[in-house]
Amino acid sequence: MTIRVDEQLKKSFDGLCDEFGLSNSAALNLFMKAVVRERKIPFEIKAESESDIRKKGWEAFMRMRETALASGAADMSLEEINEEIAAVRNGK
Repeated sequence: MTIRVDEQLKKSFDGLCDEFGLSNSAALNLFMKAVVRERKIPFEIKAESESDIRKKGWEAFMRMRETALASGAADMSLEEINEEIAAVRNGK
């Protein structure tokens, strides 16, 4: 069997397999045997629900808002904010 794997993922996987005392081949064989035996992927695969994503976005917005209030940046106009962004992008 031949598979394509991201180089960094392979290095991380190989390192963990070494810690477990397994070759990467043995670890993949264990995984495949579990799939065949259980007739399912042996762990949950799911995407976040739209409401979870929206909730995380709102929480991030509130954290940024608190930071802006604490630093006095909350009183900046949109023009001032854009000037700050431009200055940072220009390395000023």
